[in-house]
Amino acid sequence: MTLLKNANIVNNNKIFKGSILIEGKLIKAIYEGEAPNIDTETIDLDGKFIIPGIIDDQVHFRDPGLTYKADIATESRAAVAGGVTSYMDMPNNNPPILTQELLERKYKDAATKSMANYSFYMGTSNDNLEEILKTNPKNVCGIKVFMGSSTGNMLVDNPDTLKGIFSNAPTLVATHCEDETTIKNNTTEFKEKYGLEMPIRMHPLIRSAEACYISSSMAVKLAKENNTRLHVLHLTTAKEMELFDNTLPLKEKKITAEVCVHHLIFNDKDYDTYGTKIKWNPAVKSENDRKALLQALIENKIDVIATDHAPHTAEEKDNNYWEAPSGGPLVQHSLVSMLEFYHRGELSLEQIVNKMCHSPADCFAVEKRGFIKAGYFADLVVVDLDNKWTVNKSNVLYKVGWSPFDGKEFKSKVLKTFVNGSLVYNEGNFMEDYRGERLLFER
Repeated sequence: MTLLKNANIVNNNKIFKGSILIEGKLIKAIYEGEAPNIDTETIDLDGKFIIPGIIDDQVHFRDPGLTYKADIATESRAAVAGGVTSYMDMPNNNPPILTQELLERKYKDAATKSMANYSFYMGTSNDNLEEILKTNPKNVCGIKVFMGSSTGNMLVDNPDTLKGIFSNAPTLVATHCEDETTIKNNTTEFKEKYGLEMPIRMHPLIRSAEACYISSSMAVKLAKENNTRLHVLHLTTAKEMELFDNTLPLKEKKITAEVCVHHLIFNDKDYDTYGTKIKWNPAVKSENDRKALLQALIENKIDVIATDHAPHTAEEKDNNYWEAPSGGPLVQHSLVSMLEFYHRGELSLEQIVNKMCHSPADCFAVEKRGFIKAGYFADLVVVDLDNKWTVNKSNVLYKVGWSPFDGKEFKSKVLKTFVNGSLVYNEGNFMEDYRGERLLFER
């Protein structure tokens, strides 16, 4: 057993001084106030903060097929260094995960590589409905539908296929929502106007607010018509917020929403500074949109904060607008980025923990994770809220070796990360041979 004592515990909309007793993989007990005298290994945290492990419901670890950019081993290692103890990885791999056989092969591979706990989405195309319907809701996080042109041959634009998915899906359907026709029309217009000299700041005009709203409103309409459990990923616009409800508790919602850290941090003025490093799909949009996303998060119209961690090499990103791919590495820096909102007084610690730990667990019905609770897995993160450090190449752990936050000073630092009761990350040191577990779901 291990006793973590003298901590500020942030859990379930409450902060209190206390201690946590870990036995094996699980939390055995939580003590408020003075810790009892227990003859066991003790770690004195001296007033540092403990939160549940972050659950990131949207990452692209590029494995299999694109492992020169990232792989499950490298990115899960970066994740635990950032306080992410569980992640859900997307199916746009090479080959794309469009059969149950490929899905299970990916799970078996992760069991030998992943330092964090893991789950993988089943992929969709216009012609794999039969495979989609075999998805087991108990041990697969969800079904991913690309309702936009973000990722090659996984675009689902056949109305009959969409109807079949939304009406028959055995589990949660997660959607990337951007309208393909709108994007194509905008692309043609801007290519004719600018050619290869296309300014990066035009990205949110090509992948426009209109393209997002057309697609997300269609997804919400289909979900309502078919009583689908829908989760809309990486929302970016003020207008889309009218599609989501905050009158029901999260566990009772059939339609839920996610925002990513970069859409809460950056706006379209930042393209002049960061260039293609902040080229994402959907695009970073206006300051008005950014503020609306933050307000919707506070009002519980948006339920979950994630990253959409999607690494590309520096060489790939350092290109003209048309050639530079969309996406960037984020999973190591998501928690410390969101803690900057706490330091500015824009979000409370309780709100951050709710949206990054509790809500993902509730949204996906993750079994025994996301809360500091007796009988739950001991996925825990120790954070120092007063420990300034600067992101640089020596401390970036992504395989691609860069971050959109290069050179940025953060006020908070992740000190320790426990995964299933094991101290996997400890102030720069890793339990290199540790492997996480497949997430299970109470559905």
